[in-house]
This record gives sequence, C-alpha cells and structure tokens, in this order.
Amino acid sequence: MIKSELVLRIAEKYPHLYQRDVEAIVNRLLDEVGDAMGRGDRVELRGFGTFSVKQREARIGRNPRTGESVAVAKKHAPFFKTGKELRDRMNKNDG
Repeated sequence: MIKSELVLRIAEKYPHLYQRDVEAIVNRLLDEVGDAMGRGDRVELRGFGTFSVKQREARIGRNPRTGESVAVAKKHAPFFKTGKELRDRMNKNDG
C-alpha cells in the first residue's frame, strides 16, 4: 500500500472527513515520526511497533564488482520493531 491508497481507505472509512484533511493528517503524522527520528528519538505506537534509529559503526566493505576494499563511514539507519499485537495479527492464520 502506498500513502495515497492509505489516505483513500481512511477517507472511505470516515466519509464525514474530507480527503484533503485526511491527507494532511497522514502527512503530519509521518512528518512528526520523521522529525522525531531525525532528532534520534524513539517513536512507540502501542500495538503497532516502535521506530528508532540505530547507529552503524564505520567498517571496511567490499566493492562487489571489483572486490576492492572500501571504507564505509559510520551512519544512522532507521529501524522498526513490530509490536506484539501486530505480530499476532500477521500470524493469526498460522498454526
């Protein structure tokens, strides 16, 4: 699902809201999550999951084409860990 599909599904479920308002809400939510992660904060949405930032240390990598060693600088990477309720929902048909 892409963002526009999410906006459309929410707008269909809540017909009293204008689609442009739903889009503004979704955009604002994503902006807030992104801003918090940009500050290095952790964002926890109970039942859904936790967004955080992990620091990856500098290392020596390899160029896959040439096999040559390449220095890879340290960097920050986004990380998402699913919440228990989401994991249970995804796996409810297993068993």
